[in-house]
Amino acid sequence: MKSLILAAVASLAFSSSALAQPDRAVEIHDRLAQPVALQGKLVAITLDACGGAYDADLVAMLIARRVPATVFVTRRWLDRNPVGTATLLAHPDLFELEDHGTSHVPAVIGVGRKVYGLAAEPDVAHLEAEVSGAAEAIRSLTGHAPLYYRGATAIYDQQSLRAIHALGYRVAGFSVNADAGATLNQAAIVARLRAVRPGDVVIAHMNKPTGATAEAFAKVLPELLGRGYRFVKLSQAQLERL
Repeated sequence: MKSLILAAVASLAFSSSALAQPDRAVEIHDRLAQPVALQGKLVAITLDACGGAYDADLVAMLIARRVPATVFVTRRWLDRNPVGTATLLAHPDLFELEDHGTSHVPAVIGVGRKVYGLAAEPDVAHLEAEVSGAAEAIRSLTGHAPLYYRGATAIYDQQSLRAIHALGYRVAGFSVNADAGATLNQAAIVARLRAVRPGDVVIAHMNKPTGATAEAFAKVLPELLGRGYRFVKLSQAQLERL
């Protein structure tokens, strides 16, 4: 009898410990599910505008090459960069704005948790405010509600994924991390871009003009275009989870 009681106590302790464990956070990886209407070597470029400044050289190069991109903006970036915002809005054929959060807080739930040094959301209500604040800013600028959400760091736990989906947004992952938060040098970014394959979703950053992202894209995009690649916005194709 005593052994049964001890086993039950141990089982209860284990269950309580498991329940107390934080929801495991994961990075979401997606590729394009290429529809029949858009056959070919399709790639989607997605640019994160987290905070900071505006990479005018990168955007000007995309405009000159007529290469579209889906731009994930925070409300903080929109507020700080009126010139960049106006440039993106002036080219709706090339750029679409999607939701990157209000203040660039990771979509991970739990007091004291951090992702790459950034504090997580304390609860679901704060996550919902993070998503909705940027969505309202995008709606007021474009007249359209965003379709996709990408959280800061592009890492999520299951609780946050459920909450984002419940708000009506699709989480946008990626398959090629081109610039690692605009921290890589030009040679490293060039190597990653040259490894792009049909169906890839590329993530890069347009909020750090002192980085090498613009120069690397300027070098590789002509090569990809010459190899027959076509670039689409996320609204023009569906994502499939890897």
